[in-house]
Amino acid sequence: MAEAGPQGGSPFATTSLPGVQHVIAVGAGKGGVGKSTVAVLAAVGLMRRGHKVGLLDADVYGPSLPKLTGTEDLQPDLGPDGRIIPPEFHGIKLISMGHIVSPNDAVVWRGPMAQKYVKEFLDRGQWAPLDYLIVDLPPGTGDIPLTLAQTIPLTGAVVVCTPQDVALLDAVRALRMYQKLGVEPLGIVENMSYYVCPHCGHRDEIFSHGGAHKAAQELGVPFLGSIPLNIALRRHGDMGRPLANFTEVEPSVLATLEEFIGHLAEQVQQQAAQGARLPTLEIT
Repeated sequence: MAEAGPQGGSPFATTSLPGVQHVIAVGAGKGGVGKSTVAVLAAVGLMRRGHKVGLLDADVYGPSLPKLTGTEDLQPDLGPDGRIIPPEFHGIKLISMGHIVSPNDAVVWRGPMAQKYVKEFLDRGQWAPLDYLIVDLPPGTGDIPLTLAQTIPLTGAVVVCTPQDVALLDAVRALRMYQKLGVEPLGIVENMSYYVCPHCGHRDEIFSHGGAHKAAQELGVPFLGSIPLNIALRRHGDMGRPLANFTEVEPSVLATLEEFIGHLAEQVQQQAAQGARLPTLEIT
């Protein structure tokens, strides 16, 4: 049985990433809640604040970051020292399985193989120097996200959910998984929180609203913000124009994104000030 503890360590555990100050996991209890979109928003938002940022696409079975970032035609290079040189967009380093396999090919691997490749991206990636490395984890609480959360030296985790009760139940399970692993929850973000008609301004709470805020209060974790269901965000994602999410959206949408980024950065700095120890894994 594997338990989180202050002593010992997993045989696969990466103890540190030299030159990387903070590693943030973005996870979800289920797929389809916009986890990868939130990971990209976090990376671009932090970059816009002057930070050096990297993105690791650990969702090896559904790598969508190349599409969302417009880097589908790019591939990693190998340096003379054998290290992987990540492609970049807007100065953000990115490594994804989607840069290696064809978009039409299915990645059919068992858990240990997927974990091996992600660890290779971590250990051999030429990440440094970075202020933030955002890791887009696979959804759920199964073997892959569990193993990766144990493998990666995480500063903390962001859990993404939508407002429906079913989605919130899954988000709570994901949050509990990180807590059991000793990974500090940085907070919950509610995606597709509401819809505002761009023509008349009418607001519709299509999937209900506020459930994530209530869940965060009940669980005693920070609420990072509400991101609306917005046509421009969808369009920019489909077109691979991540920076446009901050430069070509309505002021109200930009305000929600900036609020999310501000709360995220604040929670990371609080964690750093507390000097939280990296989680390790004890095998008993």
